[in-house]
Parts: sequence; C-alpha cells; structure tokens
Amino acid sequence: MEEALKDFTPEERYHKRLELEKPVLEAFWCWLENLNVLNGSALGKAVTYAQNQKKYMENYLLDGRCSLSNNAAENAIRPFTVGRKNWLFADTPKGASASAAVYSIIETVKANGLNVYTYLEYLLLYMPDTDWRNHPEELDVLMPWSENVKTVCGK
Repeated sequence: MEEALKDFTPEERYHKRLELEKPVLEAFWCWLENLNVLNGSALGKAVTYAQNQKKYMENYLLDGRCSLSNNAAENAIRPFTVGRKNWLFADTPKGASASAAVYSIIETVKANGLNVYTYLEYLLLYMPDTDWRNHPEELDVLMPWSENVKTVCGK
C-alpha cells in the first residue's frame, strides 16, 4: 500500500493511510489479541513484543511525511557501522584521526551528490597549490558544496 502512496502529497498520504491502512492495522491488532499462545514460547514473545510496540508502530499514521520503515535512516548510517569495524585496526590515535577525516570527507562528498573518485582527484590536484594554513578561506573553493566543484565533480 505504501508503494502506491509514494507520489502523493503528505496531506493526501495522511488521508489515504487512514482510509486504507488503518483498518488493516486494526484487524492485525484484533487478530493478535485473539491468539492463544504460550507466554514463554517464541510466538508468545513475538506477540507480546508487537503489542508493546503498537503505539510506536502506528505513529506513521499521524503524519503523511512520516515513513512506515526506517530503511532510509539505516541506509544512511550503514557506512558508519562498517567504518566502526575498520577503526578497530587503527594503530595510533593519529592514524584513527586521519581515517576519520578521510571518512568524513568521503561522506560529505556523497551527501553533496558528487563522484567521490573525481572529487578526491580534484582535491589532491588543487589543494597542494593553496596556502590554506595562512589563508584558510582558500579552502572554500575546494569544498564539496562549492559551485565549481559541483560542476567538475558532479555525477
């Protein structure tokens, strides 16, 4: 149902959810309440968990801008969880700091919709010619949100 509503405005999505999805959820909760399960069984634990999460699972019905799933948020933090595993192998604090800096640059480049390889190549080509230590404002033209960088490194 949510797939069919993806192109709707938030207001339209809100009303359609109440019309189409709320009855399905109500039927689901009714079904759960009428199940006879053993409390300690795996099914019993699943039913109890679902019932305890009811108010949270229905939050998306309150606002058409809300998403039913948190997949977008999970996909956004996935690189950090991969990075966390790699950071275990940083031998020194300086090495860990350097890894974090590079990682931050790459994620910022991605967030600005640029080609990571092209941007790193651009950065390594032009940054050595700047006197950024004495004139930090010179870095502005090298930032991923710079219009020139977007033109050169855009996907």
